[in-house]
Amino acid sequence: MGAGGVHPELADREESWPVVRSEDRHRDGWVVALREDWLQRPGHPGDEPFGRLVLEHPGAVVVVAVDDRERVFCLWQYRHPARRRFVELPAGILDVDGEDPLTTARRELVEEAGLEATEWTPIGTSYSSPGISAERHHYFLARGISEVDRGGFVAEHEEADMETGWVPAADLIAAVVDGRITDGHSMIALLMAQARGLLRV
Repeated sequence: MGAGGVHPELADREESWPVVRSEDRHRDGWVVALREDWLQRPGHPGDEPFGRLVLEHPGAVVVVAVDDRERVFCLWQYRHPARRRFVELPAGILDVDGEDPLTTARRELVEEAGLEATEWTPIGTSYSSPGISAERHHYFLARGISEVDRGGFVAEHEEADMETGWVPAADLIAAVVDGRITDGHSMIALLMAQARGLLRV
């Protein structure tokens, strides 16, 4: 809170502290890497630089695909780091150079679900964990759903073991609220869609 009890502007803002040096902790041929930056607090040149780990990630998309019965397409997928099978929405990494988020969302819906949509509505964006990464997720709602061929896409590893199905939107929102669904980005996408009046529940 600012002087006199006045709040700063209620919005995130761009800001960048000086980086004295950087060192890779892990980097290979994949799109994600881990480095350590040493920062200098602005206006305090006498302070000792301090280290912060940074997970480099290109970002991702999440799709709330809704059919004409107000059901949402869901995936049940195993996630090894959490040792859980999560109820999720179709999603994917922005791993194609120059591809915008909507194009990625369209591609991922085809690849993961075998679906395409005629109506696309941006829901919003969020930073996954800004204490360690600049990764952003872009959320979309898709309607006008039809089945399509996956275009030669072959699921591997955890994706090859996914279960899929259509779930009434009202049931999904209830499962988010009572804690049965805990994948953060699926929760954000569904609650944002509901808050914007894009889901009829």
